[in-house]
Amino acid sequence: MLSRRHEPKRREEDGERRCFVTREVQPRGGLIRFVVGPDGSIVPDIDERLPGRGLWVSADRGMLDQAVAKRLFARAAKRSVTVDPTLTDRVEGLLTRRCVETLSLARRAGGAVGGQTKVRQALEAGRPGVLVEAGDGAEDGRARLRALAGTRSVVSCLLAAEIAEAFGRDHVVHAFVESAGPRAGLAERLLRDAARLEGLRPEKAASDVGPGLENHAGTCIQGAK
Repeated sequence: MLSRRHEPKRREEDGERRCFVTREVQPRGGLIRFVVGPDGSIVPDIDERLPGRGLWVSADRGMLDQAVAKRLFARAAKRSVTVDPTLTDRVEGLLTRRCVETLSLARRAGGAVGGQTKVRQALEAGRPGVLVEAGDGAEDGRARLRALAGTRSVVSCLLAAEIAEAFGRDHVVHAFVESAGPRAGLAERLLRDAARLEGLRPEKAASDVGPGLENHAGTCIQGAK
């Protein structure tokens, strides 16, 4: 029988962290890490690489707003800290940037296509991957491609202008990212960041509801087969 002091290590090996707002232990993919910077300010660590003790919050706009408004970061850090009142918007912007950059990397690596025709061809060919649709796109066009996607993952948290930026165009509503072969890691990274982003911008774009990868904001990215 393991002693109590071994339990945190087991949670870490399982990739779980405790949200300091809800006090619930969750898979780390549904949380956002923060650290205290050298000047005492709270710094978002989206890449989860910055040194220092991590302060984890559920990827949910309400939770982050609560942490800022009620000064919960100071309690979690056990010290005086400085918190940007626009921290939630900053985190949303950072996650949006990561999603756009990942989509752009996949395009440059030959693992992503944009535009309704090319996306439809990829889906009809049965290629494994992630369908990316603009949350502000026309619902009829989105519905047709979602039907073709079947059990493949669907990401709906980006806007048309953001997807277009990744492809160097003025307007793109649909994209497809391959999830097999050497570029599979980019698709996985996109799915994780999109799941976190959805919790911070539910009013801008809503994902499909169905069986799949659920984040802790209650939204869902339809799971990959």
